[in-house]
Amino acid sequence: MTKKQLTVITGLSIAVLAAAMLLSQRIWFRLDLTKNKAYTISEVSRRLYLEIPDQVQISYYLSDKLAAIHPLPSGIDDLLREYAAHSRGRIRYIRKDPAKAGITREVEQLGILPQQMETVEQDQASVVTIYSGILIEYLDKAEVLPLVLSLDTLEYDITSRIRGLVKNREREAGVITGDAAKQWERDFAALDGAFRGSGFRVRLITAGDEIPDTLPMLFVLGGAEDLDDWALYRIDRYIQGGGRVFFALDGVHVDSQGSLEARPLQDKGLLAMLASYGAVVEPLLLLDRTALTLQYQTLSSNGTRQIRITRYPHWVGTLADNASPTHPVTARFRGLDLYWPSPITLKAPPGVEADALISSTPGAWLMTRNFNVNPDMPEYFDAEAEATRGTRALAVCLSGIIPSRFAGQPKPVREGSEETLPDLPALAKSARIIVVGDTDFASNMITYTQSERNLDFILQAADWLGNDEDIIGIRNRESAGGRLDRIADPRQRALTMNFARILNTVIIPLAVISLGFFLAWNRRRRFSVIESNTPAQRETEKQEHSDGV
Repeated sequence: MTKKQLTVITGLSIAVLAAAMLLSQRIWFRLDLTKNKAYTISEVSRRLYLEIPDQVQISYYLSDKLAAIHPLPSGIDDLLREYAAHSRGRIRYIRKDPAKAGITREVEQLGILPQQMETVEQDQASVVTIYSGILIEYLDKAEVLPLVLSLDTLEYDITSRIRGLVKNREREAGVITGDAAKQWERDFAALDGAFRGSGFRVRLITAGDEIPDTLPMLFVLGGAEDLDDWALYRIDRYIQGGGRVFFALDGVHVDSQGSLEARPLQDKGLLAMLASYGAVVEPLLLLDRTALTLQYQTLSSNGTRQIRITRYPHWVGTLADNASPTHPVTARFRGLDLYWPSPITLKAPPGVEADALISSTPGAWLMTRNFNVNPDMPEYFDAEAEATRGTRALAVCLSGIIPSRFAGQPKPVREGSEETLPDLPALAKSARIIVVGDTDFASNMITYTQSERNLDFILQAADWLGNDEDIIGIRNRESAGGRLDRIADPRQRALTMNFARILNTVIIPLAVISLGFFLAWNRRRRFSVIESNTPAQRETEKQEHSDGV
């Protein structure tokens, strides 16, 4: 090769390398081998550019000190860059360190929260202020994620907020706390935080007040014994106008804050109204083998307090295998924890499509009388098991033209009020309804049993009710360890545990020891054969070994 040819080849190589580096800034590629592509944005996020008329800007305010000591910011940065790479110029992404840019005051005024973090450098501990927040801007509107320290639902949060800004549509959920003894801020704080964290504005509606026709969705939590016909008419009229409603209702009242007394509910009309729609919440309690663990205090015979831990079949942990695989809400269902649930029977009227979303296992059974839920009296739990065993629906959905409960009847009146209720719509619109036979599953009981998956289910239901079913799957794409509850039968679970114990403590160690003995015996045998050979044979074997090598 001549000197001229070498110079040309070197120059071309440098040019190709430079072009590749420039091109790498515009072309994004990631090899994601996880089952649900948990580290690659989904199709709906990649195609957001089709919905964006003007440019969206995503600003990631990240402290370099945090990026230097923790791997999470790198993953967040990669995900946001992927949004920009797939947007065909409709999404612009920038990353800034507020401290270096001198904009800490402006960033905090936006709502991005500073955090104190302890660091150790050269054996010296110090406390530093760090930022990890995201600002999404579109035209004159903006959404803020004040503190981002997880990738679990980040894509869902980004995509839903971009869509809300572009469509100028606020993600809003109305809430009626139907049980007079419960309050939203006190008893449903976990759900309130989940709604707000996912970008929903919660609108509390007092039972009986007007429900705006423009409200995207409504959650009715309890109220069978407290909501009168006036309040029910408001809800029914909202449904007739095409409203989307999530009902969480009990069929049996359990005093969860006191004596655990259980009794049938005295329905004031809400359960009857749902039955006319096609979802009958039965006045029964369902028990199942997929029980959660209950920890509680009890008094021993000598008067001392003891902590007891027991499987409590009144608290049912539903399994992914018992959910509808085709419905958007439960297509990638992770499970749902229910507390003293009641089964639901579907009796849909003509024109209404009814589906069971979540069911019990075939081994579930019922309490139809003598409701005893005291964990110290388990002998009463399975008294009716053999006669009532079978699969029952625990959460259902209805869609279509829902018949009005108040059609052809005089409008309710409220004593002492001169207000007149508005007429029902002349032409009913297609509506959507979800019914769960339990109110407590949405309450702060979630924090007691670490049942955050209940919040995921409710948020997925909110997306379906609000016609955002295409982003439901984003929340479920993250890999999760989940619970070891796939084996519901106690006998089969015990056999599996025993097999695993024997496999790990007996079979595998014996196999390793046996392999060691075999290798030692084989080596000794080979040396014995070599020692028994004549010198000429040994020389021949050495030569053959050398030739083979």
